[in-house]
Amino acid sequence: MHKIIYAMTVCVGLLFSPLHVHAQAYPDKPIKLIVPWPPGGGADVVSRLLSKAVGDDLGTQIIIDNRAGAAGNIGATAAARSAPDGYTIVFAYSGTHSINRHLYKSMPFEESDFAPVVFVASVPQLLTVRADSPYKSVADVIAAAKANPGKLTYGSSGNGAINHLAGQMFADMAGVKLQHVPYKGGAPATNAILSGEIDLIFGEPAPLLPHVKGGKLRALAVTSAKRSPGVPDLPTIAEVAVPGYEVTSWNGFLAPTGTPDAAIKRLNASFNKVLADPAMRERLIQMGYEPIGGAPDLFSKHIDAETKKWGPVIKASGLEMN
Repeated sequence: MHKIIYAMTVCVGLLFSPLHVHAQAYPDKPIKLIVPWPPGGGADVVSRLLSKAVGDDLGTQIIIDNRAGAAGNIGATAAARSAPDGYTIVFAYSGTHSINRHLYKSMPFEESDFAPVVFVASVPQLLTVRADSPYKSVADVIAAAKANPGKLTYGSSGNGAINHLAGQMFADMAGVKLQHVPYKGGAPATNAILSGEIDLIFGEPAPLLPHVKGGKLRALAVTSAKRSPGVPDLPTIAEVAVPGYEVTSWNGFLAPTGTPDAAIKRLNASFNKVLADPAMRERLIQMGYEPIGGAPDLFSKHIDAETKKWGPVIKASGLEMN
């Protein structure tokens, strides 16, 4: 009888041990989401939108921690070095996790430092000018660039960022020379085009479309191979001026390697639930994103494929970062 009572006591003790409660209650405290870009840019906008909905679904708060710099490397490195306990995730962007590996002589992290959580969306860039710009079409931009080699300026969210490469590829394929002006993130670059500091910008739809709809900016085309569902009236650059041109970015969320599988599964299920919501999907589409979702390994396979794709492109361009 005493043995039975002892065994029951041990089982009850294990049931209410911190380890068991933690496993049962995940998440039982706020989750930190590192966004490797400054507030106001595309990465920040979509991160805040999704984190609020996912936090509500999980019953906890997801706190945004903006860590900008080095084309996303600073924030990604901070995430890689965080405790793999399920309470740190990072916004993963194509530039940081596929392109930078070919741009930088050395990287402060490896992709093996991360575990995939979810593939969020594929994102075209918008070729955009101020509303009072004399350029009404992609053809106008090309004509002006040919007439004034190296005079037209385009902004990006940083050296080696996807919108930097989008502009470089556009110039190469169109046979023109543009002057690149890098900024520390999408928000400063957006401010630059709004103020007239630069002539044009390749950028994600999220921070640019509100200004297009508000009459301050004019979008000329999208960089994807097909027209974007969010802006179906905008032509692609390929269809109107530069055949074969295509640049899209993508994003998702990663966690430090070693994060418990249970936490990854819980996060993945919540993100997929939010991404499947019709209202959320429509909102993302209107922002220029094409929602994807799916299992974690879908995202890791996409990262691998994109890393292989960009290698030859960057090598041919001669771009290199210290």
